[in-house]
This record gives sequence, structure tokens and C-alpha cells, in this order.
Amino acid sequence: MGRFLAVLSLLALLVGVAGCGSSDSSKSGGRDHITVGVIPIVDVAPIYLGKQKGFFAKRGIDLKLQQESGGAAAVPGVVSGEFKFAFGNVTSLLVAKDKGLPVKVVANGNASTGKAGADFGAVVVPKDSPIKDAADLSGKTVAVNNLKNIGDTTVRQAVRKAGGDPNWIKFIELAFPDMPAAVADHKVDAAWVVEPFVSQARSQGARVVAWNFVDTAPKLTIATYFTSEDVIQNDSDLVKRFTAAIDQSLAYADSHPAEVRKILTTYTKIPPDVAQKITLPDWPPQINRPSVETLAKLALQDKLISKPANLNELLPSSTQT
Repeated sequence: MGRFLAVLSLLALLVGVAGCGSSDSSKSGGRDHITVGVIPIVDVAPIYLGKQKGFFAKRGIDLKLQQESGGAAAVPGVVSGEFKFAFGNVTSLLVAKDKGLPVKVVANGNASTGKAGADFGAVVVPKDSPIKDAADLSGKTVAVNNLKNIGDTTVRQAVRKAGGDPNWIKFIELAFPDMPAAVADHKVDAAWVVEPFVSQARSQGARVVAWNFVDTAPKLTIATYFTSEDVIQNDSDLVKRFTAAIDQSLAYADSHPAEVRKILTTYTKIPPDVAQKITLPDWPPQINRPSVETLAKLALQDKLISKPANLNELLPSSTQT
């Protein structure tokens, strides 16, 4: 079991015993001071840009962005009260909800471009690899950043779509920054990477054999911003203002890619020249519910969750059917 699932299992037990903690926020001068958990990756550029542009401040929110090493910390951080809101991928939230954790999505996070050949996530292999397409990944060792999460479940779907058998893939856990070298040195047969590591691996000669997000669903919603049910119930006005600020930030980022590329260098280690070349995600304000339904079905199929997901309990009312 991956570290993420182990953490969620322990947290579910603790929540069942002690209940949900109060989130980290305070008020002064009529303003809300809140902490939001993020990851230092391309995907969260809109919230940094929105903070810089004053989209949160004009709605009475003083925003502190706290970086975590990975998404596995986001759900426990929100449920324990460390964060008021956080950024996390959809599969992580489906697993959390299945384990009884009181999380609720409030806004979109990012999405696949939906374009094979021009997306921000891909499966790469060494340049001299005999692997030609996703079907050839069956029986091979593939690196992902977290086991039993959105990486391996979308890679499996890419293999199914290509006519291969995903049951014979051996997934191993490896940090994204270590993947290009692992591929180049043939320490793994393939790796699922996201930008800037897609560009880095390709610059070192690696070949793309699958655009796994594109193969999973059109314009796949990858991640969202979420909070706890306690915050939804007890601070609905803050949720409304935060969601409005995020929506404005997403729309602004989507239409100002030059500013996105510039702000990337302020909170990541991506060099300016690399930031100018990488493929950016899409940042639509709207959640693509059909794509989330696909991820939920795949999570059930791959036994990440124990029962069909009730998306009305996870997603905002604006996406419900």
C-alpha cells in the first residue's frame, strides 16, 4: 500500500474517534487570515497569481500558501485543521471520501489540455527502449510519484485503451525529480512524469509512449481545491469568497500564460528558460464532472475505493446532476 493510503487509513481512524479539528484561520480588522496547503508544482500557479493580483485580498482574505512535499499531506492537513483549504488530485479525494473523511471540493484546480502531443503529463521511456506504445507497458516496471493514485490508474487506462493488459504492470514509487535520470539510466522501463519533467526527460532523449490523461477522458479534471465539511457548515461565507477568488484566478491564469510562466520561477525551482518552454495545464473554472465520473469508475475498478463514489457528496452543488 502506498504511503498516501496508509496516512488516510490512520487519519480515518483518528477522525472517527476524535472528530474534525478546527481549521487554521483567524480574523482581524474584518479580514480572514487563512492557510492553504499547496504543492510547489506548475498546477497551482493560478493561486499564486491570484494572490499577487489581489483577487483574494479584495474579498477580505489574507492568504498564506504553505508548501508541502506532496499531495499525500493535503487531505490530512485539511481534516486535522492545519489548512483551511488545500489543493489535491481527484483520485486522492475519492479515496479519502471512501474512507469516511469529511472532505468537500469547493473549486476546480487544473485540467489536462486534452491534446495528445501537447499535454503536461505523459509516460516516457528511454530513447532506445523497445516499448513503442502503451500496450507494450504490460509486464514492465513503471515509476509513479504515489502508488494507487491518479498516476497509476490513468496509466492503466492508457494501456487498456491501447489493447494491453494493465494487470501485469509493476508500479514503483519515485519522486518526480528523480524520474528523468531513472529513465535515462534504465533503472525503470518507463515513468509517468508531469511538467517540467516531461520536457526535461524529452530533452535528454526520452520518448513519449502515452499521454495518459488524454487517454483517460476528454479534458480530464486532474485536481481541485477542497476543504472540510466543518468549514462548509460553519464558515459558508468564507467558502463563497474563496471559491470566487479561485475561479477568478483560474480564468486569469488560463488567459495570461506569460504571467503564469513568470510566476512559476517565484515558488518552484524551475529555471526561467525552462518555464518558457514547458506545456502548461488548462485552468478552466468549471469542474468537468463527466471526467471525474470516469476517474471514480476507474478507482473502483482498480480497487482504490470499496464502493461506487457518491460524487454529489464530494463535488460542489454547481456540478451536481
